[in-house]
Amino acid sequence: MTFPKFQRTTRTRFAFFVVADTLLIAFSVVAAFFLRFEGSIPASYWSGAIQTTILLAVVFLLPLLYFFHLYWLSWAYVSTEELISLGKAVTLGFALLAGIVLFLRDTELFQEFPRSTLLMSYVFAFFSIGALRMAKRIYMQVVENQETENGKRTLIVGAGDAGEQLVRSLAAGRQNVRPVAFVDDNPIKKGVVIHGIKVVGTSNDIPRVVAQYQIEEMIIALPSAGAQAIKRAVEKGREAGLRNMRVVPTLQDIVRKGVPVDALREVQVEDLLGREPVHLHAELIERFIAGKTVLITGAAGSIGSELCRQVARFHPEALVLLDQDETGIFQMLHELRRSFPNLQVRPVVGNIQDKSRVEYVFENFRPQLVFHAAAYKHVPLMEENISEAVKNNIFGTLVVAKAADKYGAEKFVFVSTDKTVNPSSVMGATKRVGEMICQFENSRSDTKFISVRFGNVLNSRGSVIPLFRERIKRREALEVTHPEMKRYFMITSEACLLVMEAGAMGEGGEVFVLDMGQPVKIVDLAYEMIRLSGLEPDRDIPVVFVGPRPGEKLFEEVLSAEEGTMETQHAQIHKARLSSVNREMLEQGLEQLLSAVDSPQKEQCRLILQELVPTYTPQLWNKS
Repeated sequence: MTFPKFQRTTRTRFAFFVVADTLLIAFSVVAAFFLRFEGSIPASYWSGAIQTTILLAVVFLLPLLYFFHLYWLSWAYVSTEELISLGKAVTLGFALLAGIVLFLRDTELFQEFPRSTLLMSYVFAFFSIGALRMAKRIYMQVVENQETENGKRTLIVGAGDAGEQLVRSLAAGRQNVRPVAFVDDNPIKKGVVIHGIKVVGTSNDIPRVVAQYQIEEMIIALPSAGAQAIKRAVEKGREAGLRNMRVVPTLQDIVRKGVPVDALREVQVEDLLGREPVHLHAELIERFIAGKTVLITGAAGSIGSELCRQVARFHPEALVLLDQDETGIFQMLHELRRSFPNLQVRPVVGNIQDKSRVEYVFENFRPQLVFHAAAYKHVPLMEENISEAVKNNIFGTLVVAKAADKYGAEKFVFVSTDKTVNPSSVMGATKRVGEMICQFENSRSDTKFISVRFGNVLNSRGSVIPLFRERIKRREALEVTHPEMKRYFMITSEACLLVMEAGAMGEGGEVFVLDMGQPVKIVDLAYEMIRLSGLEPDRDIPVVFVGPRPGEKLFEEVLSAEEGTMETQHAQIHKARLSSVNREMLEQGLEQLLSAVDSPQKEQCRLILQELVPTYTPQLWNKS
């Protein structure tokens, strides 16, 4: 319903500029003659040279202004780019006009033509047409800025492109924000003035700047900086007593999703976890996925659903979603159809342990790429449900892997975990067996089987961050298992993009390990989340230690000492050095597990897992 209105507005603005430019060109020519003849223009010029010059200037300039897109600009966002385009259009137009005058200089009309009027007309036209296009922005900055005098006095951290664009956007908007100072860690920028706002120090000077300039709010404009820079700014802001701190969107959101710079949000714990930005080879991923049918198992889960979103961006021929969670599949289907209306999305409700259902999917859709993300992942829960972990994480993986081989998939990417290294839990041990299945299948199949390990994913369902967030809302104590409990964390989108790139790089049989950055103490995470909520740890919300749960380690390794890694072409993706899988031992272990999986003696499965994975050492903590 709004599109016709938009067209009318655009046509009206176009017509306005054409009429206004015509009048300004005429004014420029007349003003030039007026100045040349000191206010007394001979009558002979009015009916000859002036009219002809105006006509030629309009004929030359209007098409050039159109060609340089100066009739489609937004008044509120006129920049030096538009002024440069205007300079090109006016210069070329008057050059053509001068050429005509010189060519016809011997004719009666132009024989006594005052050539200096061309230069003066050129100057008047440039400044008058430019002033018209700058008028609204000047109005907004000079007049409307007075309305923001009562806005919150704001410090902007980062005087780069994002900071400059932010100030410009805030000046054009209606937000209750009044930028009064910049800080930037680049010493060269100190003292520089950007849109009337001065760079007065570095992030270390934030407490001084807050006191000196009576700052009420801080905005961190560092979209491409690492978490350490954001964390340092937040810490200094807290030291200064600031409660209101916001950040601009990430560079990925600005560039790839078109999120405006001034779409500010509150600082989140994800911004402070010490991970550096992920660098991707988008062309490699594009070649890997574009034009292919992709199957994602566990498509309704935290990892699977994000894989769906990321894979869809790289133009697959079709996307097949497989999960036993029908509500999750339903929601994912509608999200993808809304965001990618031209993508073929095939939703399938089914269990990966169901061989006939899985083969139906492969036979009917013939996926060329398989991302196997379906798994039971909750460590303590799987300690109590060993047989289900074995059925799903081992035999479910085996079913999908064999179907991929049977129906000729090109690549099978197994989403693994750091808990497979020296596993202390049933979940970790079953996922390690899943890696072994992929190694074995790769040795005998034309399909390339690849495994990718990473750690905890921020905000995934049932993970610690959503749990802490809910408890903070209810003002309940945050339960931490142990003061030294550490975990690696990744943002879901980054993890999935790296999984896709590892899949593109893989030649078959590899176990890739993602660079997880630095491990984070869970107790530090709890304290940080409480502070970000504007509360004080152990005063407003207590943090209590409840002891490790069954299957948990204090620290998750990404690689065991005997494995080691090899570098790859991607600095954030490494390759594990793994010994080959003993075929007889694996097949025998799987047969034993299949017999024991429905046995009432659940510990039998644990013992077989220990034989299959010699590094598996069950960790059975007792709460104290």
